[in-house]
Formats: sequence, structure tokens, C-alpha cells
Amino acid sequence: MTEFEISLKQHFGITDAKELKSVASLFEPEILKKGDLLLETGKKCDKLCFIQSGFLRVFLETDNKQVTQWISSQGYFVTDLSGFIFGEPSRWMIEALTDTHIYTINKSQYKKINTVVPQWPELEKQFIIHCFTTLENRIFSHLSMTAEERYQLFFQHNKELFNQVPLQYIASMLGMTPETFSRIRKKQQL
Repeated sequence: MTEFEISLKQHFGITDAKELKSVASLFEPEILKKGDLLLETGKKCDKLCFIQSGFLRVFLETDNKQVTQWISSQGYFVTDLSGFIFGEPSRWMIEALTDTHIYTINKSQYKKINTVVPQWPELEKQFIIHCFTTLENRIFSHLSMTAEERYQLFFQHNKELFNQVPLQYIASMLGMTPETFSRIRKKQQL
């Protein structure tokens, strides 16, 4: 079983080895160089991507500044979900923060998973519920936690990001100015 197949099994719960290989074969490997855009605002998003290695940043440009929505790392899926599912123009940009190896599946290939994995509707539902609760937890933290508490929680679960991506992107994702982020970071390191 390949590393990618193991990841698919973990994320979706596909247990049959033949089904797992069939689903994995629908994805195409792709390499993005640091700074490459996977998706631009206003474009159609026709890919769901799995990050094998590297980092992708989901962000938007508004009022002459960039606001980071999410930083995805190894082992995560990334897409503009409303664009991928409903065909709406993307609100987001997705940029490679490092050289990044991904596996992509386009929408037509994604629809074929139903024919390969009979229990796919239930597995997909569980995956989307997981994604939704992750988003819900993030919203909850922004509404109920102080900036320092958000920093601590994020740091506990994402230590690897702090040495590998620009800290201004993490600050933006946590809803802080770079100055606030820096002040909290210095306080935590004491």
C-alpha cells in the first residue's frame, strides 16, 4: 500500500484494497514550485488536491492586503469547496508556500468514485462532516478565545508551520496583526 493510499484510507475509511487502489488511480501527481498559484480568484475550481509534501496557503486579497484563510500542510486536502462542488467562481487564491507535491482529482474523475466505492456517499458525508466541524471549531475559537489563547491552541497542533512558513500568514489566519502575533510569540518564548 502506498503512502497516498494509506492517507486515503485514513481520511475516508476505504478498507477494501482493490477499491483503495482504484480511487488512488483517479488522482494525478503534480508538482507546484514555491509561489505557483493553484487557483486564482474568479476562476473555476475543478480540482480537489491532497498534499503529499509542502504547504499551500488559501487567501484573498482585499483592501490592498492579503488575508490568509488557511494554511494546508502534508496529509490535508485543499480546494475551494463551493467552486469544486457547485461550479461557482472562486473567492480564494491558493498559492504554494514551498515546492509542493500534490495529488489532484478533477470533478469528472471525482464523480467516478461513486462507481468504484459503493459506500462512497456515506464515506464522503463523514469526511465533509469532519471538514465542517474543523471549520466550526475555528469559528468558535475566533469568537470565544483571546488572541493569546488562539495562538497557544494553534501552536500546540501546528508547531511545524512556525519554522516553515512566513509568520505573517499565520498571524493573518489567526485574525491578528503581525505586531500582536510577534508580541504574543515573544511572551510565549520567555
